[in-house]
Amino acid sequence: MHPSTPVYLKETASQTAGPYVHIGLAPKQAGFDIFENNFGNVLVTPETKGERIRVEGRVFDGSGAIVKDVLLECWQANAAGRYNHPADKQESKPIDPTFRGWGRACSDFESGVYHFDTIKPGSVTGRHGKPMAPHINLWIVARGINIGLQTRMYFSDEADANAADPILNGIEWVERRKTLVAQRNEKNGQVVYTFDIYLQGPNETVFLDA
Repeated sequence: MHPSTPVYLKETASQTAGPYVHIGLAPKQAGFDIFENNFGNVLVTPETKGERIRVEGRVFDGSGAIVKDVLLECWQANAAGRYNHPADKQESKPIDPTFRGWGRACSDFESGVYHFDTIKPGSVTGRHGKPMAPHINLWIVARGINIGLQTRMYFSDEADANAADPILNGIEWVERRKTLVAQRNEKNGQVVYTFDIYLQGPNETVFLDA
């Protein structure tokens, strides 16, 4: 072979996450209590500022079946609309040291329901100084998914802010924007936003590039 001849490496097989992704990322869910500090789905403390809410839902695969071992992570701003991260430059807004702003949850192995106990975030100032509607960022990983999926959850009681949000308005198919809006209800005196996620199919959730 001539030295200038390009050498092409054989492509390796594609690997998907799971089916035991929770053992490595959320071992307590699988019955292994091995971490001193487990990553959890409760983002608040008694001192956290803001309206307490629960976000819950289910994840459906392309056949309409509930995925019962999916793992989700959420990342959100505090009640004032600021992220607890050095990259957040909204210095006019306060940081809430009692709010972590990040959580990890697995769906229940029996019901398939996941949930986060958190607060409703404030509006974040995005690129070019444009305000974004209150939202929660979500990352989803499960068996059959090569790369984690990213999406956003908006709030049904923020219709005016949602109508002006640059990300929602960037979705060409208007009808599909509703796949990112969670519905507000109350259960046992608690505010609950229901956000079901569809990986494929006619109701497929809009997923976003990182």
